[in-house]
Amino acid sequence: MTERTKFTKATADQPSPVRIGRALASPTGVLITLPLLVVAVGIGIMLVGRDATRSSTHSMAKHQLGEQATSVQTDVAFALDQADPLMKLVRALADRQRPTDEVLVRLHDLLAGRPGIAFLSISFPDGTFRGAQLMPDKTIEVQESRVDPFEAKWFVVENGALRLLRTEAHQYDPRTRGFYQLAVAKKSRAWTEPYTFFKSHETGITCAEPVFDASGGIAAVLTVDFHVGALSSFVARPALDQARTVVYTKDGVILAYPAAEKLGLPPGDTLLKASDLKDPALDALFAAQAKSTIDTLRFLELDASDGEYLASVAPIGGKRAGIAVPLDWFVATLVPARTLLGPVRKLEKRSIHASAGALGLAVGLALVLAWNLVRMRKQVARSRAAARTAEARVRELGSYRLVAKLGTGGMGEVWRAEHRLLARQAAIKLIRPEVMHPEGADEIHERFKREAQTLATMKSRHTIAIFDYGVTAEGVFYYVMELLDGLDLESLVSRYGAQPAARVIQILAQACQSLAEAHDAGLYHRDIKPPNLFLCRAADEVDIVKLLDFGIVQTINENPAKPVTLRREPLLETPKLTQVGAMLGTPGFMAPEQILGMRIDERADLYSLGCVAWWLLAGNEVFPRENEAKVLHRHINEEIPDLRAKVNGWLPDELVQIIRLLLAKEPSDRPRDARTVAAMLRAIPIPVEHAWTFERATSWWQAYKPPVPLPSIPTGEVQVIMPGRTVEQRPLAATDDRAIAQTIATPTANPRSR
Repeated sequence: MTERTKFTKATADQPSPVRIGRALASPTGVLITLPLLVVAVGIGIMLVGRDATRSSTHSMAKHQLGEQATSVQTDVAFALDQADPLMKLVRALADRQRPTDEVLVRLHDLLAGRPGIAFLSISFPDGTFRGAQLMPDKTIEVQESRVDPFEAKWFVVENGALRLLRTEAHQYDPRTRGFYQLAVAKKSRAWTEPYTFFKSHETGITCAEPVFDASGGIAAVLTVDFHVGALSSFVARPALDQARTVVYTKDGVILAYPAAEKLGLPPGDTLLKASDLKDPALDALFAAQAKSTIDTLRFLELDASDGEYLASVAPIGGKRAGIAVPLDWFVATLVPARTLLGPVRKLEKRSIHASAGALGLAVGLALVLAWNLVRMRKQVARSRAAARTAEARVRELGSYRLVAKLGTGGMGEVWRAEHRLLARQAAIKLIRPEVMHPEGADEIHERFKREAQTLATMKSRHTIAIFDYGVTAEGVFYYVMELLDGLDLESLVSRYGAQPAARVIQILAQACQSLAEAHDAGLYHRDIKPPNLFLCRAADEVDIVKLLDFGIVQTINENPAKPVTLRREPLLETPKLTQVGAMLGTPGFMAPEQILGMRIDERADLYSLGCVAWWLLAGNEVFPRENEAKVLHRHINEEIPDLRAKVNGWLPDELVQIIRLLLAKEPSDRPRDARTVAAMLRAIPIPVEHAWTFERATSWWQAYKPPVPLPSIPTGEVQVIMPGRTVEQRPLAATDDRAIAQTIATPTANPRSR
């Protein structure tokens, strides 16, 4: 029996549901079932949805229109009802003898957070006026005006006190205003007729109330003003598309209308008439309302010149603030009929188009799935084989085998590697060609080569050693350097805090040895900072300092050293600040002459070393980090702070003096070279109780990390510094507020041109 016969027989012996499931899961089953399923579901949804939409459209519209009317009614009622409690509170302030500051601050507090209220005021018989007003920008200003002389003072309230904004001459006398005369005439609380505010063009209404003295005379008139148009959020944001809500009187006065502020109303208290709007829907509404009386919520069908409309109309009125409101107002929401019925017709057409599109998409998808099912296994097998080959090839770099990635920078990587014959551990720094812009590739290659050649010439044990340099057949630039066991000075301080002065002296002296050799060779580092000084151990030796990153080194031939005198001028006014990207270095660790783009010599590196010393002793930078421009400005112009005030513990005067010399603004005031600094450091007397002995150092390293065979270092624990822009990847330091800023260096800037 053949294999095909066996399979056919086995399939025939399976239950029917299993056979059906296998058939549907096959490429042919998917090709047939998926389109049919989409078509059936689409047609069913289209038929059911059409009927449901048509039947519910009108009921939904009535419901939404009714909610709109109710919302406006509720908002108006709530806002107007605030007049009663506010009048009682303002009455307590209607005393001419009460201090102006106290009254104005209290009026400010009463107005805050009151929806719809525009103004609270107290007017006195002598013409004095005190009030609080909600401004167009939603801030509150308070004022006191007098008539003898005519002068008004405007204030804002800050922290419970008044701050004068302006003083204005005016001709305003509250005793001549309608609200004052209405209150005096009525001798009781009264509501004004609707009117339009002059500046905002919003319609409002005022509640006025007189206050009488013991003799029965007028002591004051209180007012509460309301913005009627702002009472309902639906006036500006209707519930339905293309719908608009309008509040109006029976006489055709428009009290609230969408975008009323854009209609160009005439100045003064002129009210807006419906005829001014030239709105066909409103014309049809007033024509229909003239034929019937509306005393409850009603729905109208309007036939306007620009189409059919549906409208809800409801009256607004009643008793507010304890008295009858002289309102004969209505709220109406109008929506084009096409807004409600148009989507139904569009939905039917879209359903047909969507079903056809879904069918075509389903057929195409089924074909793609069927084709992929056939080739998937072969493709997976080929991909696995190719991946194994690629992994083996990428881990071979010259004579070295890449073992584990130590970190990733903006343009490259650092790997822990092993020599294939010598089994020697090393670190490999490389740049892959795919991350470089074609226009900058030659410059990056040159800078990378330059760093390797510079390191190769250095013999000091305090400069990181380089073993090899090259370019692979794939165009990957790399050089091989010694693998260090330890941490950089940024991480040292970020994790363990400021360091003892005796230890700092040793660290600085070792760094000076590396700098002395570089300076003797005419090389200036230009980026001395804590991340570029590495504290490590080797065998039984501990606290060994290594100087890293010679990627932006400069030679004497490129930049002849000449005496310079710094100009003291604001950094924001110097041409160099507008070209911060053209500078090379790190804000917070750059010498003033380096910031200003002047010619530098070895004393610029000594200034940066002084900044590093400050970091080690104080646990932070010389000047608190704000933005780059401010830090650079302070390094140029400001004297350094008192270091002793920032250091806890023993701090010799000699070390303080050395750091002050290193941080001198003028290069001529600094030590002449690194050897001089090293000699000054070694000459500092250190008491026995403060000495950083070999035993203390060994004990610290035992606590830091016991000696074990070097493991794969997790990504992010190792500094990655690439030519162009330096990037530090160390989470424990980078998340600390004191973490060092990045190096400023534009990849397009050619260091030889400086």
